[in-house]
Amino acid sequence: MNNSTPDLATLEQTAKDKILNPIARSQVTQDLSENVILTTVDDLHNWARLSSLWPMLYGTACCFIEFAALIGSRFDFDRFGLVPRSSPRQADLIITAGTVIMKMAPALVRLYEEMPEPKYVIAMGACTITGGMFSSDSTTAVRGVDKLIPVDVYIPGCPPRPEAIFDAIIKLRKKVANESIQERGTVQSQTNRYYSTTHNLKMVKPILDGKYLRNELLKNPPAELAAAMGMPVNSALETSKENEEA
Repeated sequence: MNNSTPDLATLEQTAKDKILNPIARSQVTQDLSENVILTTVDDLHNWARLSSLWPMLYGTACCFIEFAALIGSRFDFDRFGLVPRSSPRQADLIITAGTVIMKMAPALVRLYEEMPEPKYVIAMGACTITGGMFSSDSTTAVRGVDKLIPVDVYIPGCPPRPEAIFDAIIKLRKKVANESIQERGTVQSQTNRYYSTTHNLKMVKPILDGKYLRNELLKNPPAELAAAMGMPVNSALETSKENEEA
């Protein structure tokens, strides 16, 4: 009976040849594990998406300086597959870096609606999450960007360091990896809504009433000042000076 099973010495010699000559002509192996990859459509699709998140260049305040530092060679966020885009129709991630005011809110919502599905949002900084230092006395700051658009990951700090953005990207990649195509059609409501107090503004008397601009000394400066500045002295001022000397 002819036994075609290779012995131990033949297997060791084959392994040694692969190490000594790794660029030799490849041969088709009979191992199933080296020729077939078993996966699901969700895993393959999610792996492609989490490896190519394209953030949109959006920033309104000082947090964007920290976000812009990621583009440099020191942090190099291209290794995560992040390619900054200037058009919302080519981006699937928006990092709201900076304070969002009521005047900017419609533009932010419009940019978010122009982004193709699936799309994700990272709220960066205290001013974006809760209003930050402007939450107590500002009349225009939005107390939480999640009142406008749904937020996936929050980055606290004022401002957060670039390493914190990397941590948020890793958390977002884990979220993308667990998604399913069948569940994407379900509508999910916004969560983690922040409570905003109603400001009772008190009417006070205006400080700038215009009386200072209507002062007679501004219209007709003293004669000494006018003479020192080389301005023509009014005859009425000269008459009043003569009366004072008399």
